[in-house]
Amino acid sequence: MRTDRRDRPGGKPNPNPRRAEPRPAGDLLYGRNAVGEVLFGRRQIRTLFLADGIKEDDRTRRLIELASQTGITMMRIPRADLDRRTAFANHQGVALEASGYPYAPFDDLIAASGTVLLLDHLQDPQNFGTLLRAAEATGVVGIVIPRDRSVDVTPAVVNASSGAVEHLRVARVPNLARAIEELKTAGWWAAALDIGNDSTDLFQTPIPTPVALVVGAEGEGVSPNVRRHCDLVLSIPMVGRVASLNAATAGSIALFELLRRTQIPASQGLTKQYP
Repeated sequence: MRTDRRDRPGGKPNPNPRRAEPRPAGDLLYGRNAVGEVLFGRRQIRTLFLADGIKEDDRTRRLIELASQTGITMMRIPRADLDRRTAFANHQGVALEASGYPYAPFDDLIAASGTVLLLDHLQDPQNFGTLLRAAEATGVVGIVIPRDRSVDVTPAVVNASSGAVEHLRVARVPNLARAIEELKTAGWWAAALDIGNDSTDLFQTPIPTPVALVVGAEGEGVSPNVRRHCDLVLSIPMVGRVASLNAATAGSIALFELLRRTQIPASQGLTKQYP
């Protein structure tokens, strides 16, 4: 059965491309893994800060070597000063002043091919960062977040993702439901990860491709309006005493399940598509 919406009436590309969002003035990133990935990312780098007396390991020496090779300014400052600059975050003795996170135009994601992850008003930086790390590991082509009532890509999120977000395309949109409809018109199927009488087992349900996976906010799940725009609702079966999983854990499980399916040859008969 044909599942590509591009072959359906009305499956035309968006005729109104958007401009890239302006970049914020700058960020102070922190943490050795996060800073290391930022140095290999798309930002403009300004200054690498090192705390006096930092215990150098392979990662730290690599950061110093890279900064020296690329002409990045390095400054050694008192640890107390670095604590204040990073609002007493767990900086591991390293921080990096760089330009703001470069958000991607939503149309770039529409033009891509693969899984797209949409986050319905996720507000916890740790959950967001964990999901971004899983998204990068599973080859997600883009992340979509709403502009309002949602955590942005802050230094805390970069740290929580161990810098994985620096290699991802994240787009902000004014309306998530409208973004889902645009993805569907361009060929995606929308799947909400949520519980309810209309949900089906994530591990047993045939899932069409390409798919836009929607993960809801902590506690509230996927909002009713967004859920109405999805083609199917998937739930994770649980046999323990805990009633639910947090957004990061549930979303990561779903992303790796989608990756698993792409690794199985069609000849094995395990890549059925949703009717």
